[in-house]
Amino acid sequence: MSIPQLDPRTALIVVDLQKGIVGRPAVHPIGAVVARIRALADAFRTQGLPVVLVNVAGRPPGRTEQAPRLESPPPEGWTELIPELGRQPGDITVTKHSWGAFAGTNLEARLKALGVTQVVVTGVATAIGVEATARQAYELGFNVTLACDAMTDMRAETHDNSIDNIFPRLGETGTSADILALLRKRSA
Repeated sequence: MSIPQLDPRTALIVVDLQKGIVGRPAVHPIGAVVARIRALADAFRTQGLPVVLVNVAGRPPGRTEQAPRLESPPPEGWTELIPELGRQPGDITVTKHSWGAFAGTNLEARLKALGVTQVVVTGVATAIGVEATARQAYELGFNVTLACDAMTDMRAETHDNSIDNIFPRLGETGTSADILALLRKRSA
């Protein structure tokens, strides 16, 4: 796990921290994960760097072997971002209808218009929304950083597989403290 640097235009992407998801059982205490993400979001905002808040409001239309876990349409309030994120008017919000934040949205164009070359990905669930977003960002040419203590999943084995086997192939991994230290170093 090593994050050597942050590009001058790095964005934070927060995946699926919404009312309908954060109340589900998770491997790591969700309050601690949210607190780390909030600290990252505040630091990015202080540096004038983009913060992207992503929610999911549906699913792609294709067939799967498993029954959908999400009602269509979702229950009232299910898609609302949690207030603990401290959403600001300058934050970018994205509503997705698939696992990853880039598919079927204008996120790539918005980030590239801002000159963003690197993304830090956080959120829930590690092996679903976070991993899909990281894969898409990597495929689109962004440098990808994953704050591994600022994410969680419903199952330990899927979380660990993403952290240990997938993420090192998509980018750089580390902790929220590592990223905060790099941000502080930039402003010194």
